[in-house]
Amino acid sequence: MAQQALPVREARLGKPLGTAGKEAAREALRWRGGGRGTGREVSGVALLLPGGGPTGVRRPSPVAALAVRPLAVRLAKAGRAEGLTAHVVRYRCSGWNGAAAHPARDADWALEEVIRRYGDVPVCLVGTGMGARAALHAAGHPAVNSVLAIAPWLPDPHQDSAQPDPVKQLIGRQVLLIHGTNDERTDPDLSYRYAERAKKVNRDICRFEVHSDGHSLHQHRTEVLALAADFMLGSLFARDFARPVKDALAAPPPLGLRMPLAAGFGTSLRH
Repeated sequence: MAQQALPVREARLGKPLGTAGKEAAREALRWRGGGRGTGREVSGVALLLPGGGPTGVRRPSPVAALAVRPLAVRLAKAGRAEGLTAHVVRYRCSGWNGAAAHPARDADWALEEVIRRYGDVPVCLVGTGMGARAALHAAGHPAVNSVLAIAPWLPDPHQDSAQPDPVKQLIGRQVLLIHGTNDERTDPDLSYRYAERAKKVNRDICRFEVHSDGHSLHQHRTEVLALAADFMLGSLFARDFARPVKDALAAPPPLGLRMPLAAGFGTSLRH
């Protein structure tokens, strides 16, 4: 299949959230100049990768980026005291497009842009749907510390002639997958099988199941946001993970890859 032509434009980073804003942008300029200013410094970045479709080379609808903005805001707020900045990536095109894997390439570009703006800071890639697949693909970049994949869209090796998605790039990263058991858009069994393969090369991987919830995880939104924040803070800033996350990381398959997300998770946490 011939590679589809891309629109003549580039991927973009949405405006920074959290400690970021204009203050962090000024700080980034000081970093590139070789000096560190006296303002609050960016010490970690959450890079949000929105969902999309299997194919499509047109400009993405802004709806996809808006859909992950509440998560970006929540993570930025949770990590404000630590110096976290969150950005939403704006893709060049709306689809994955087979072997071209355009969103994964855009994620690589965004990681380079993070380094250019903020220097050597750890990055947590946070993706939903197609964006989760892009995050997993881009995890091998040296700046990536951790990956949070929410309802990831992954290929079915029994129906797709392509090889299964790679997992070796996850070595040395902390990885959390979250999936609703009633997801009718992205198959939760495929994310389990991916996590099972990944666990063989990297023990720092766990997966939570949100029972009775669908693709958007609306029924247990509060718990999902709390879990995402807990994982991000623990992986980027070496905070202690909540006990369920610790247990999931330590447990062998299938227990650590089918950890139920309990109702009320996060009510006793401060983020």
